[in-house]
Amino acid sequence: MKYKQIKWLILTIPTITIALWEYIRHEFLLSYISMDMGNVLSPILVFIVTLVFLRHLFSILEKIQEELRREKTKKAALIEREKLARELHDGIAQSLFLLSVKMNKFSRNNNLEYDPDFQKIKQTLQHVHEDTRQAITNLRYIPNEETFSWTETIYQYVTELKNQHVIDVQLEWEIKENTLSSKEKVELFACIKEAIVNVIKHAKTNKVWIHAKEINNGWVCQIKDQGIGFTNKTIQSKKGYGLQIIKDRARDMEWKFSMKRIDNQTIIEFKKENL
Repeated sequence: MKYKQIKWLILTIPTITIALWEYIRHEFLLSYISMDMGNVLSPILVFIVTLVFLRHLFSILEKIQEELRREKTKKAALIEREKLARELHDGIAQSLFLLSVKMNKFSRNNNLEYDPDFQKIKQTLQHVHEDTRQAITNLRYIPNEETFSWTETIYQYVTELKNQHVIDVQLEWEIKENTLSSKEKVELFACIKEAIVNVIKHAKTNKVWIHAKEINNGWVCQIKDQGIGFTNKTIQSKKGYGLQIIKDRARDMEWKFSMKRIDNQTIIEFKKENL
């Protein structure tokens, strides 16, 4: 039913109701119902009809208005995402590409192709460039909420990891789709990715476990590996930017964060406990 049709029905139903009542009363009920009684019954009848029919119409009208509001919000968000993606592409991404070209030229002119420190810088720059391009792609793509499954993105991410890196990722995901808010999904996914990147870069292992489950008063997510691990000094240090980013995200979301070494396993844990 269209918006205009609903408005006209809301306007005409009370009028049609009283008109029909007056016709029936004068044609068929006048000998049974007095004029005074008929006048009393008229507003009662209009109220009953209004309560039965117009409540349903008002409900439909509110749903239409809510859908329009959501569409406007989505459109505004899409415009902002496209604007941000364009700024990233025209600014940071182009600058990173230009910097990469200059670094390659500098490497050739100074015979640094086999210098390990210079190669690490190049790899870091390439990683930042790839992350920026992925961010641009994510900004320009908004999944259909009716068919989109955030849990499915976790499994897709694990599949991509296995295809792109020589690493075996064992995933056990038991958190239901509606347990996390939209912001929690984004932040937790970012934390998981950053933790996996740290494992790939520093742990010197080819196997990782991701386990997430619901608990009585919330949920917990763990990333485990059997790599070389971290010393207490490393954990407390602020020089590990990836680890610091994870800590900051967890703190901002008011999650409990821990990083520990148990039985040759490094365990990064995020936990939310509902009060």
